[in-house]
Amino acid sequence: MDCISGWCKSERRLDGSVAIVTGSNTGIGKETASDFFNRGARVSIACRDIEKGNAAKKDIEKTITDSGRGELVVEKLDVASLNSVREFAKRILLREKSIDILVNNAGVMMCVEGKTEDGFETHIGTNHLGHALLTVLLLPKMNSSGDSRIVFVSSLLHKWAPQLDLEDMNFEKSPYDAYQAYCRSKAANVLFARALANELRKRGITNVTTYSLHPGVVGTDIGRHFSDSVVRGASWIFNKASPLFAKSPKCGAQTSIYCAVDEACSKESGLYYADCAVAKTSKQCQDDAFAAKFWDWTIESLKIEKYDPFQTSN
Repeated sequence: MDCISGWCKSERRLDGSVAIVTGSNTGIGKETASDFFNRGARVSIACRDIEKGNAAKKDIEKTITDSGRGELVVEKLDVASLNSVREFAKRILLREKSIDILVNNAGVMMCVEGKTEDGFETHIGTNHLGHALLTVLLLPKMNSSGDSRIVFVSSLLHKWAPQLDLEDMNFEKSPYDAYQAYCRSKAANVLFARALANELRKRGITNVTTYSLHPGVVGTDIGRHFSDSVVRGASWIFNKASPLFAKSPKCGAQTSIYCAVDEACSKESGLYYADCAVAKTSKQCQDDAFAAKFWDWTIESLKIEKYDPFQTSN
């Protein structure tokens, strides 16, 4: 698949820039962090497991030895915990003078029914709400950092999500379905990127741009929950079969990298991409009125109605 997929061709350097990539100890997140590091950025490897983060850091530094490389910093972050998100944001805001790139990459796929420590269904809590909180907490710093970009890693499967019921996002009124839970959380990524872009435009903020994307089917450990939520042995089958049709993690990271660095999309905001090009979303994700409602639902769910994410920060 790598030879027929889109690749980011930009040679833009990121010297002096600060980038954050969630879930970057493995898979496409690790490849994204590696690319930014190679371009000269100071990159936060933000992940749940510090030991795995340090192992990823050593591996990237061993692989990339060019003199123009940047710096890697391993940070504890569990996007399934809003408290962990707040603590991470606090550390970053105190330490960094600017934040130029935020890639919301971490995620779970087709887990068994469960809830986060904050009481949200696992997929919507991890894939969407944790990243939404991180984004709005870092947004004032990004707004004051000059041109900055916010990237949400979604999936083509967002198109298979039914119309989102904002009264039942936690499956409290309907039977739990792991596949639909994942699809809904990926639609949430696309909607939030669009809604945030619209909110920024309303306020005349043009230096912060947002993007959502489909990385492709990638050979990573994303299918680790399939045996529990689908059928016994499904994870093994996925891992064995995926090399036949899946992209490599390096190829799968290309659209994330493109949205974060390429000059060609620097003035675009709120759009959805696949293979380093603008792609069509589902009908509900094109609805600006619904995106606004979804924005309000997100802010209310996070209980931050009194917080102004559009302020600037020194």
